[in-house]
Amino acid sequence: MLLATFSPLKNWVEQSNSNWNVLIVGGVVLIFIALSIVLTFRFKIGKVDERTNEIYLKSSYLLLCVVVLCDLIFPKEYMWQIFFLFKYSLAILVSGIYLAIRYMKDFSN
Repeated sequence: MLLATFSPLKNWVEQSNSNWNVLIVGGVVLIFIALSIVLTFRFKIGKVDERTNEIYLKSSYLLLCVVVLCDLIFPKEYMWQIFFLFKYSLAILVSGIYLAIRYMKDFSN
């Protein structure tokens, strides 16, 4: 069932090299955005202490949950390198969004 979900994406990518490049560049841009969000808010939250340790652990837990969920959802029969890129991009993005929400909630005035 899940393979049928991703088959239109596979068909679109196989139509031309430019479609393949668009997908790769989109994943790379997504991972750079996600990494910048995570690094920015880790720097803003500060060093690890008893208060921030819980935030960092929850962020890591969400990252792990998204990786496991993407392993269950994404197909492994085709385009696994691209789905590998998107799996970690999404996981880092979710972790960064959690850090941003916690920063806005706990640290901003």
